[in-house]
Amino acid sequence: MHRSPAIRKALTALAAGALLSLCACGVSGGAADAKDAEKTGEVSGEITFRTLQLKPKFTAYVQGVIDSFEDRYPEVKVRWEDVPGDGYNEKLVADARAGALPDVVNLSTDSFQLLGDRGMLADVAKLDPEVVKEYVPGAWEQFKLPGKGDGVFAYPWYVTPEILTYNKDLFAEAGLDPDEPPTDVEQFFDYAERIAARSGGRFSAFMADPKGRLPGDWQKMGVPLLNEQRDRFTFDTDRAVAWVERMKDLYAKGAMPRESLLKADDINQLYGSGKLVFGPGSPGFVKDIKQNAPQVYERTRVAGAVTGRLGHIGIYAQSLGIKKDTRHVDAASEFAKWVTNGPNQVEFSRKATIYPSNARGLADPYFADKGDGKDAETLARAVGAEQLKTAGLDANTPVQWTNQVGDAVVREVQKAITGEQDARTAVRKAQEEANRLLAAGARK
Repeated sequence: MHRSPAIRKALTALAAGALLSLCACGVSGGAADAKDAEKTGEVSGEITFRTLQLKPKFTAYVQGVIDSFEDRYPEVKVRWEDVPGDGYNEKLVADARAGALPDVVNLSTDSFQLLGDRGMLADVAKLDPEVVKEYVPGAWEQFKLPGKGDGVFAYPWYVTPEILTYNKDLFAEAGLDPDEPPTDVEQFFDYAERIAARSGGRFSAFMADPKGRLPGDWQKMGVPLLNEQRDRFTFDTDRAVAWVERMKDLYAKGAMPRESLLKADDINQLYGSGKLVFGPGSPGFVKDIKQNAPQVYERTRVAGAVTGRLGHIGIYAQSLGIKKDTRHVDAASEFAKWVTNGPNQVEFSRKATIYPSNARGLADPYFADKGDGKDAETLARAVGAEQLKTAGLDANTPVQWTNQVGDAVVREVQKAITGEQDARTAVRKAQEEANRLLAAGARK
């Protein structure tokens, strides 16, 4: 259900390939050419509901939500299908071309962009203008689209916010105050430099591989990834160059495990063995460490996510889109609101390391409970929930940032970090290659 960054990247690649294919070939005869469905006030009919990889672990939960909805609306029949993650976006594209999208469809941020950009989803803010108050503002905003005004093209579902995780003992050994963790990217790098200087090589600050930090760091720092038309990369800026230069300097000073620059070391293993100060910024990681490295778990602290000049934090968001020309729009929209209501999202969150996008659900005492203030998993839940209430959220790594683009950028940045080329050349060449890949994809 919750996908790792690597899986997300894979889906992003699929989405981008599919998106570019749609751009090149056009989508006619499907929802893109259809008129918006209009509500009739009659909640009835058979609707299809597609989820992404929730069976079998959450079968009982999802079926229970469906059953309770059908009890409330006996004139509605919900036909549920669950689809594996592999090939999910390709299937969406095939269904879109055939005019066979489900009435209610589970969308990641990648697949949301894929369908939303092509005009295949209903504007839920237009369908139900009052629904905005039901959701956390930052989550609601994730499902707007550039150039489409105040339209919102999916109901926010469950979300996972970024947090900061760190080993407080190593923090203190480096002469840093565990009660004063870094709050922005620049300070994070300052702390890493301090850790490198004081650790004597016994431990490092964070992983060197730029793939784990890009494009997130650049987005937080206000580096523009794309032009307004979203058809050209524009990250070749002084700010991006400065980021690369700082990474190079920190690598030379030993702030990162040297071998982690070019190969995918297991960050959980390194953190769990006490060789790394900062762990992944995921609440799910805290649970993993609790199970697999209890001694290091006892030393683990959590804090709010590291941000940048924009004050954004990263989140991973799921949503429920409504097919634009669904025959039963009342049933589809009521069902999507039912799945994403407060009680149902709270129940789901108790079964998985996720958070509600629903404001009433997020206000449940379960998310404010800090226990005795010592258990990192309990604190992570409270920290994540508190951030979601107020922070600017940024889940939208553009679909154009494919695996291929990411790999091309990382290759050039790695050369700069090891001193094979200067930072400005690296960023320029990375942008050139990214744009070449983008143009090549559009021609397919």
